[in-house]
Amino acid sequence: MTLEVRKKDKESSQNLVHRFTKVVRQSGILLEVRSKQFRKRSKSILAKKRSALRRVEMRAEKKRQEKLAKPK
Repeated sequence: MTLEVRKKDKESSQNLVHRFTKVVRQSGILLEVRSKQFRKRSKSILAKKRSALRRVEMRAEKKRQEKLAKPK
């Protein structure tokens, strides 16, 4: 998507920059680019397995602590 802003007759460069930034803001290009820039990567398969194992171990430890009647 290309944006084009041309300088009008007798328009100052400051007004041109202001109009350009307004067009860019309204187009939503910056929001789209920033969302792509800071996109979270998905977890790798190994990381998913490790976190699942950790959850299983934590549940088992919690049950063991409850049986021993020990507080956290």
